[in-house]
Amino acid sequence: MHNLDDIDAKILHLLQQDATLKTRELSEKLNLSYTPVYERVRRLEKEGIIKKYVALVDREKVGKKLMAFCNIALKEHSKVMGEKFVKAVSAMSEVMECFNISGDYDFLLKVVVDDMSQYQQFLMQKLGSLENIGSTHSLFVMGEIKNSSALEMLPSKK
Repeated sequence: MHNLDDIDAKILHLLQQDATLKTRELSEKLNLSYTPVYERVRRLEKEGIIKKYVALVDREKVGKKLMAFCNIALKEHSKVMGEKFVKAVSAMSEVMECFNISGDYDFLLKVVVDDMSQYQQFLMQKLGSLENIGSTHSLFVMGEIKNSSALEMLPSKK
């Protein structure tokens, strides 16, 4: 775990709100000079705390109207079969997120597609073609209440 001070936490908070902020704008918002802010941002990037900068797209405005969560149970739990599943699912553009979970299922997929017909094709043709799937269970999103990518930033305790 990395030690973050108040300034690091504030930088991360500001960049999570608007990743397009330039170093000069960050320094103004923080009441600090340019160079220390620049060096802190570069350090946060170098340490992998800031992984990348992205544009968040409104999925519905680009025709991706259906979001589903798909639980997957594997038939076999060997390392090789697990790695094959992860590699195959990672290559599927419909899968936005994939989590290895505990409980009745092994994986949880967040899938985004145009409509129910496209989800059915995804399920039957892509997931259905994988050899190690034991069972699937789909949950369909009816309404999005909260969707955030921002983590709360608190300075590390010393």
